[in-house]
Amino acid sequence: MDEQLKREVIVYSTPTCPWCQVAKRYLEGRGIAYTEVDVSADHQAAMDMVRRTGQQGVPVIEIDGEFVIGFDKARLDALLG
Repeated sequence: MDEQLKREVIVYSTPTCPWCQVAKRYLEGRGIAYTEVDVSADHQAAMDMVRRTGQQGVPVIEIDGEFVIGFDKARLDALLG
């Protein structure tokens, strides 16, 4: 449990993205704290996300510097342990 508490998790999302909602509910269900970044309201964050991942779509989930594109449950589980 302590390992999960130390993780830095950022969810890049938009308010109208249904898969973003699924991803956030999944993290919440696992007790994973995260920071949400609304890329529709934060142009600089959106540009940074695209620069770092090459992706314009959301959700993009960053876990300790590793990126998960979309709601990829298997990859999330692998990174979250």
